[in-house]
Amino acid sequence: MKTTDGGGGRKGEHVHLRYDSEEEVDRKGYDAREFYERLPELKLAVDQIQAGFFSPAEPELFKDLIHMLLDHDRFKVFADFEAYVRCQERVIERYKNPKEWTKMVIRNIAASGKFSSNRTISQYARKIWGVELSDVKIPPPNEPPSQN
Repeated sequence: MKTTDGGGGRKGEHVHLRYDSEEEVDRKGYDAREFYERLPELKLAVDQIQAGFFSPAEPELFKDLIHMLLDHDRFKVFADFEAYVRCQERVIERYKNPKEWTKMVIRNIAASGKFSSNRTISQYARKIWGVELSDVKIPPPNEPPSQN
């Protein structure tokens, strides 16, 4: 995976994941519980979420999320955990140098290019969901639907 200097690395710098591709994860077999048991920081975070540490008023608020991550995670989130921890450590180190951090932020903003939520949503719809956008206009909630 390459970053585009979103704070984790220089433009084009590689974030070394445990696996080079999703296909490699599939080939080796993804077992979320293996990551959960092997990585103490990950286990602690999952256990805290599961115990309601972050939602004391509703301790079971994230029950379904934990179940999905441990038993049905088609996105293989835990496979990237170690790489993201290493990346975050680099971010913390770079942040300690305000001059370099500022230069990196300015370069990042300058290189971000045009962002369009409409373009992003349409690309996501086509590439991820496999659907085309529709020209059907949905009225705001305070207006009745048109009778055309």
